[in-house]
Amino acid sequence: MSEDGDRPYIFITENEETKTTSRGYSGKAIAQYPNGDTYEGEFMDGVREGRGIYTYAKTVEKYDGEWRQNRKHGIGKMTYAKAGTYSGFWENGRRHGEGVFNYVNGDAYSGWWKFGEKEGTGCYTFANGMKIYGEWENG
Repeated sequence: MSEDGDRPYIFITENEETKTTSRGYSGKAIAQYPNGDTYEGEFMDGVREGRGIYTYAKTVEKYDGEWRQNRKHGIGKMTYAKAGTYSGFWENGRRHGEGVFNYVNGDAYSGWWKFGEKEGTGCYTFANGMKIYGEWENG
């Protein structure tokens, strides 16, 4: 198998049954995708639904949290390889609602998000301790 995605899709149920598809499956399972990504968690009718951990193979990033219809949705934590970590609410795969982003340089933003961007009341704290409180719009 090559590194560009020639791996087979492997689906392992909580009863340790190995399948080549998740279609129609409900319960806990592990999915190993052709690109090397993995998901370990709950499925409903073959899609990620409920709680689970998705690990991105190429970037070594990880999302640990709630899912709805194969998208990050609810409360979860995303660890980005080069940016930092976000803990908070998600909607349809994007940061949406209240959350905290801790950047790798030591800065942090705590506040509201809308469709992946800082939006609404928040506090940005710089690594040196300086803080900005205010209203954000479009990031």
